[in-house]
Amino acid sequence: MQQTLIHVVAAVLVDDLDHPTRLLAARRSAPEELAGRWEFPGGKVEPGEEPLDALRRELHEELGVRVVVGDELTGPDDGAWPITARHRMRVWFALPEGTPEPLEDHDELRWLTAGELDDVPWLDGDVQVVTGAARHLARG
Repeated sequence: MQQTLIHVVAAVLVDDLDHPTRLLAARRSAPEELAGRWEFPGGKVEPGEEPLDALRRELHEELGVRVVVGDELTGPDDGAWPITARHRMRVWFALPEGTPEPLEDHDELRWLTAGELDDVPWLDGDVQVVTGAARHLARG
């Protein structure tokens, strides 16, 4: 019997949608088994909710910001990123309006350049997304 997939959304928050030089990483504070690892902020898509609506809701709840959504960072599984056996994540670049703060499920945020992406221990499922996002960051 096939397990039901859980759909999640996340944002690669950047400092500029056209020529990004940095992206925002968020350190998990919960649940305990994920605490201390870094990820792109986002969360589950609720039943009946459109993915972009879920993305905007999650970023407002977790970081206290509204965002301008840019292009989708398409993954290898019908556009999504397989982050666990049951979870599929869609990811968009986004520009925050205001200053993100770690309000829910995170205890630290850090802006990283392309050369700093390996400075934090990413969640296993996000590593492939980091690699994909890094291709869009300006070097320098």
